Amino acid sequence: MNNIGLTTNMSEILSGIELPGGPSHGEKYDIISRVAYLIGVPKRIFDNEHEPPKIEIYEMLEKEKKARIIRNLCTLRTQLERNFRKVCQAIQHEKRSIMGMPELMSTEAMQALYDDGIDIYKNIREPSPFLIGLNQEIRNRLYNCREFFPDKLNWDYLSDIFNMPGGTTEEGTKKAAAVYYENLRFYPYQQYINWRTEEDDGNILHNDKKFVTLLYSRHNDEFREMSLVSDVSSRTKANIHTFIEKSEKCVFIVDCENSDPYNLCAAIRNLDPERLSKIDKIILFDDVHAASAWELLETFIDIPIQYIMIKRLKDNKSLADIKVAVRTCEEHFTNDVDSFVIVSSDSDYWGMIEELPKAKFLLMIEHEKSSAALKQTLLDNDIFYCYIDDFYSGGGDDIKNAAIEREISRSLKASLELNLNSMMREVLERTRIKMTEDEMRKFVKKKVRNNLRIEISEEGDVELEYRLKR
Repeated sequence: MNNIGLTTNMSEILSGIELPGGPSHGEKYDIISRVAYLIGVPKRIFDNEHEPPKIEIYEMLEKEKKARIIRNLCTLRTQLERNFRKVCQAIQHEKRSIMGMPELMSTEAMQALYDDGIDIYKNIREPSPFLIGLNQEIRNRLYNCREFFPDKLNWDYLSDIFNMPGGTTEEGTKKAAAVYYENLRFYPYQQYINWRTEEDDGNILHNDKKFVTLLYSRHNDEFREMSLVSDVSSRTKANIHTFIEKSEKCVFIVDCENSDPYNLCAAIRNLDPERLSKIDKIILFDDVHAASAWELLETFIDIPIQYIMIKRLKDNKSLADIKVAVRTCEEHFTNDVDSFVIVSSDSDYWGMIEELPKAKFLLMIEHEKSSAALKQTLLDNDIFYCYIDDFYSGGGDDIKNAAIEREISRSLKASLELNLNSMMREVLERTRIKMTEDEMRKFVKKKVRNNLRIEISEEGDVELEYRLKR
């Protein structure tokens, strides 16, 4: 059986499968580009296509005021650290101000800060107080940039590299400067960060995986969400693209109970849109026990989706297997679909694949859900598979947030079934106070609605409170 439709050469088939010792995952540069921008790495580095930081990230953050502020503050801090003696001499011997030495301190950065509402210079004339002021501003404003990084990245670890140890005292700045001068050549693009860089580390901003791994290691921790910092290999993507291109008509068949909506969304977003345009549709076979986010998938991708909710006759028995098998056969024999991408880790579909020898199959499976027996069977029959949870997951927070927010809305509606007008009628009955329907509605609008408050405790308990006004 040769269902892959790509090649009969097993070594070429294996080129797309991530095996131990096999091809490395694709490098990603999203996180390190954001860090590089904020710490003040010069734009020429971003413009150089041979350097890791990406210009599109620079251009995106340059439009964000909160990001510009941190970048300009860090730029001035690095310049002051590197030129501290020269700045002191220019002040003492030449009577120049910090604002008036553009060859040492960027007047463009100071002007940009002023334009963004930050008067960092104020009345400070000496370099040490100026450096302390920069450190204070960075510390106070850094959290504003939290939104530019993935939620799964530990913010405490990341923010720590922007804060100079003891940076609000003159003694602390001197100690930090001594460490910086001694190891200047090891710092990323020689920009100051709170990181005692070792020679063996090389450029810590080489790619996302390296940076995040080292970042967590500094805190005696391990980063495990590798799909956030790397992508599947280019050969894996090439094999998927070739599979789609060589098909006459290609359909995705998704067993929602045995797959993940966020992984699938990430995978599709990281494939070539032009190649994906050849996909006829995605058929989702959903189940009440599957993630609720499947209903949102069509909002986040540009491929037609057919959504099928499978009812259960018994709560402990899914009908997905038979539904998927029957529909796949129908698509093949009735709708002339010759190629199927099966998104599921369920080995039960092997029987269906075996009975459709003229159809081509590609499987997207998950590491933890797929058995060794399934993978070996696919290899023995020259059927290509890839790990859907290896695709780069960065940028997928939007569908996750949408799923969470929708479920919060549903849960709140289910938990808080309260009609203020009905409540008010009961209140009037208990108090023996008479109001017309119009008077009651006006009272609810003016008094009740304006005085309702939601209180949330540290433990997460929610209380709807009516604040009495005396």
